[in-house]
Amino acid sequence: MSLWLLFQVNIMDDTPPPRLLKIGPTSVGLIGLDQALQKAMADKLSPAEAEEFLFTTIARLNYVPATAHDNYCQALRQEYERRLAGKPLTSEALEIRIFASGCVTCDRLAAMMFDILQRLNMVADIEKIFDLDEIWRHGVMTPPALKINGELLCQGRLPTSSEIEQWLRDRQP
Repeated sequence: MSLWLLFQVNIMDDTPPPRLLKIGPTSVGLIGLDQALQKAMADKLSPAEAEEFLFTTIARLNYVPATAHDNYCQALRQEYERRLAGKPLTSEALEIRIFASGCVTCDRLAAMMFDILQRLNMVADIEKIFDLDEIWRHGVMTPPALKINGELLCQGRLPTSSEIEQWLRDRQP
């Protein structure tokens, strides 16, 4: 699919893009998370009210396993309280974002990243982003691109394995 066609498809689709939330040890993409959090904050809900509102909203737009209800509620409440307090998002794992257009080079970057992480025995929260609007929001103009812990390290080219290894080592928590 060409980038132009992909862009046209995304313009016509009015579904908000998913945002990640850590549910236990797993990052889960949730449609409507940012919008629900913004509404809860604008309405100045208490943490308990926000938890109920956020879960109801998220469960309407996303699949939530019945056995994970409590974990989702806890994660949504923590995220609401974190945003209310203005605290930054923290993580023990590396946060890696691979911006891709679906080309062979982009796929190769993702494969290299997985191989290197495995070889170095490192843990990372990896997200591969294909949505052009989301890619541009991160300041990326030409995929493939790589962001580690919020820092854009490469775009428009395939980095070497040694470059990626060094970037990972330099940013390991």
